[in-house]
Amino acid sequence: MRAAFKHRSECRICRGRDIVKVLSFGPTPLANAFLKANETRRMEQYFPLDVYLCEICGLVQLMDVVSPEILFKDYVYVSSTSSVFVAHFKGFAGSVYERFRLAPESLVIDIGSNDGVLLRPFQELGTRVLGVEPDRALSALARKVGVETMTSFFTLSVAKKILKTHGRADVITATNVFAHIDDIHTLAKGVSALLKKDGVFIIEVPYLVDFLQKNFFDTVYHEHLSYFSVTVLNRFFERVGMELFDVEKVSSHGGSLRVFAQKRGAKHRQSRVVKSFMQNEKKLKLSHRKTYHEYALRIQKNRAKLTSLLIGLRQKGKTIAGYGAPAKGNTLLNFFSIGNDILSYIVDDSPQKQGMFTPGKRIPVVASAVLRTDPPDYLLIIAWNFTESIIKKNELFIKKGGRFIVPVPHPRII
Repeated sequence: MRAAFKHRSECRICRGRDIVKVLSFGPTPLANAFLKANETRRMEQYFPLDVYLCEICGLVQLMDVVSPEILFKDYVYVSSTSSVFVAHFKGFAGSVYERFRLAPESLVIDIGSNDGVLLRPFQELGTRVLGVEPDRALSALARKVGVETMTSFFTLSVAKKILKTHGRADVITATNVFAHIDDIHTLAKGVSALLKKDGVFIIEVPYLVDFLQKNFFDTVYHEHLSYFSVTVLNRFFERVGMELFDVEKVSSHGGSLRVFAQKRGAKHRQSRVVKSFMQNEKKLKLSHRKTYHEYALRIQKNRAKLTSLLIGLRQKGKTIAGYGAPAKGNTLLNFFSIGNDILSYIVDDSPQKQGMFTPGKRIPVVASAVLRTDPPDYLLIIAWNFTESIIKKNELFIKKGGRFIVPVPHPRII
């Protein structure tokens, strides 16, 4: 039987061993392991959630790697339940289609394609598409809307199968999945094997600079194995025989990078913006352990402020609920010890999560209809990256005197 998790002894990128622990969230349940009502009495699995810095190449990473079969079994995150993400991926597809002059014969492959949220707009634009998604239910959802999808993890052997059945790809994408993969060297080999000579590999990953500057500590959970800067990604692609040729800043997840890479020697010249990103990262001292020790202190201050605010409101007799049950929310709830003595329930728009209980703190997740029948005095916006759309969607709650609490980058009441 495969072990539930393993502890790496070397860096995921450079294979070096000069690695230092810079943050610790303690033993934590899996962020997407929501519980059914009949499971709330059972013991949950807890795994170490510690963040390390490689002092050779600068990668910030988790060294305790939970088995993907455990992490992505019964996965409850469905991309298309978020209208914000649907719009984001539609815009992404349109810009890539135009920039790289895709045509009806072009092939776009999405690694970790979820329910086909990115491939649908590519398909509507007229390209051939193929998703690679390990979760059976999500694969089925994608196929239901006409997006051809392989139910599999992306491996070198899978890449070779696709090569035989579909030919080489013009574009391969890995949005919000590249940071989830432990063996990114093998992934890069598979991508290189599948890409056309001048094909493009595009990833989206949360940006380390935003993580640090905006106190996005709750984006640390077991699925997120790596926390990338442009400098580190540039080094990685050089190591695997590829070239990073452009970078864009995008707003998803509070601040992400959209990174464009190609095979070494392909036609795209490196944009000046890449060097600009790397120069800024050097000034910010992203490879210094002191940077992360100072960050750990800021997290503790945030913890003290938010818990004091919530406890104070409860002592005054105020009722509080949560809004949004994203994976990152469970890092916040568990590390800050915010349970159902503070939050009566959590509203989430995903039917897959409604009726479930959050991992660790076991707070019930309900549909938004409850805000009409049993509204709290305050809503803690756990899905803070959707703050604007959540507030806009809940104007009636505001008119009735309800108020919002945003937990990061620092606790504040709206």
